[in-house]
Amino acid sequence: MTRSLASALVLFVLSGQVCADAVRLAVFNVELQRDGPGLLLRDVQSGKDPQVNLTAGIIRTAHPDVILLLGFDHDAEGRTIAAYRDNLAQGAGSSALSYPYIYSPAQNAGVDSGHDLDGDGLLRGPADAFGYGEFRGHGGMALLSRFPLRAPQDFSKTLWRDLPDADLPVHADGTPYPSGPARQIMRLSLHGHWDVAVDLPDGRRIHVLASYSSPPVFDGPEDINGKRNHDELLFWDQYLAGHGFVNQTGQTATFSGEDYALLAGLNADPVDGDGAGDLFQDMVARNVFTDPKPDSRGARAASVAQGGVNRQHRGDAAQDTADWRDEVQPGNLRVDYALPSPALTVLDSGVIWPTDGEPLYSEVTEAQVLGTRHRLVWIDIE
Repeated sequence: MTRSLASALVLFVLSGQVCADAVRLAVFNVELQRDGPGLLLRDVQSGKDPQVNLTAGIIRTAHPDVILLLGFDHDAEGRTIAAYRDNLAQGAGSSALSYPYIYSPAQNAGVDSGHDLDGDGLLRGPADAFGYGEFRGHGGMALLSRFPLRAPQDFSKTLWRDLPDADLPVHADGTPYPSGPARQIMRLSLHGHWDVAVDLPDGRRIHVLASYSSPPVFDGPEDINGKRNHDELLFWDQYLAGHGFVNQTGQTATFSGEDYALLAGLNADPVDGDGAGDLFQDMVARNVFTDPKPDSRGARAASVAQGGVNRQHRGDAAQDTADWRDEVQPGNLRVDYALPSPALTVLDSGVIWPTDGEPLYSEVTEAQVLGTRHRLVWIDIE
């Protein structure tokens, strides 16, 4: 596929390599979640919101063929993601991006469970929703594609207790946390787990596996968020191994066995932080995924310059994808992933985290000031 010369030159500077004849897959936690329903739609439609415009500009430069957006408020009619898609199409000349295909079904965030899921004795709080959220669809997911999307499987309603080998939270005495009735209805996904087939121009088909996991913190000794973070990744391990799960239509679906790529916000660094790093490393070692280890000069430079808790990290700072507080935990971590199946050939990969003086430095820096602390991660597959 042909990419604009401007985009190619910027990516040449950022990655050191240009793959013009490749399929580019990307994940970007834009952190465009707002404080109430409809507010993001207002901001996108205004055409004047700087965070909206900066994140869209970064995506135009990366020029992905398929991209999973995270931290993007969902609405039932899909008006917000359609408006953002239209924003992406407004770039000048060949920098404009056309995404005819969108997948963004209803998600768990903000959907009231009717139970006390955080054990505080109260109902209807954001942590009592099937997925944490101040309103329905708060900070959700959306998949955009230049190519047709087929046969989506949505596993957002999978019950946590139905996951084989689930590590369900318990009280100190071993009883279900926060209660037996709550355990019966708790869903696994913070937002959702999707398997969406993508038909490529050359006739091949790959499956995008998409998810956005719970942060493994903000809980108590029962470690409900840490256990959920682990099991949200365990879902993919079991699904790809052939275990069937009930989809949104109430049918049990198993994986097709075709080529795939995971685009996800796992909220888990391979070696640092509190997430499911051990499980991630194990899955890579077993060739469930190939890890191309996308990196950037900007991530390494930021870790050195910011210091703090980053000095205690054991992982390669160049692979970080999120710029978080450095004076206390967690510091900068790798939490956003584009991971292909072993049968796919990776031509190149990268993280758009430029250093001072490189293209997009001011845009990425300003976007962070406005709340977008994550960086776009991309891979090119043959």
